[in-house]
Amino acid sequence: MMNNYKLALGSALGFAAISSPAFAQTMDHSGHSMDHGDHQALDKDANTDASGAVASLAAYRNALVSGDADAMTALFAEESYIYENGKDEGSFAHYMEHHLGPELGSIKSFTFTDPTIAVTRMGHMAFARETYDYRIELADGRVIEREGAATSVLSHDAAGWKIVQYHSSSRAPRKP
Repeated sequence: MMNNYKLALGSALGFAAISSPAFAQTMDHSGHSMDHGDHQALDKDANTDASGAVASLAAYRNALVSGDADAMTALFAEESYIYENGKDEGSFAHYMEHHLGPELGSIKSFTFTDPTIAVTRMGHMAFARETYDYRIELADGRVIEREGAATSVLSHDAAGWKIVQYHSSSRAPRKP
């Protein structure tokens, strides 16, 4: 009985050790509608043009500046994830309803300075890194100045680029 157990365990571990990429190399791909050259051309274009993803992130920043909740919402996928300063804020819809939305009415002005965006596109996905400084003037006279950074994951489909994950953090500016 113990030998059967060892044999079964050894067989299971042996099959688990064979990686699925090894199987993918032997699969018959002849039924695919695109030939290899077409895939390479598509992949080359998909991996080099990240301008749409950059434009979506810039549009989000512009919508924040103008306080345009509808424009911000349109830039996020329905199933999205927001993380801000170490807190899971849920989907963008939840974030807008419970966090950002209520704050928009209190903001007298919102400005960004020195923004940078670097995007790497990988097919229908893009990964972005941003840095910026921002200044918020509130209706009650308070001023918030911060240095910020964000990372994003965007997805592209027929509707264009949508932000599926956004993680931002900020800190008070360091004195020189």
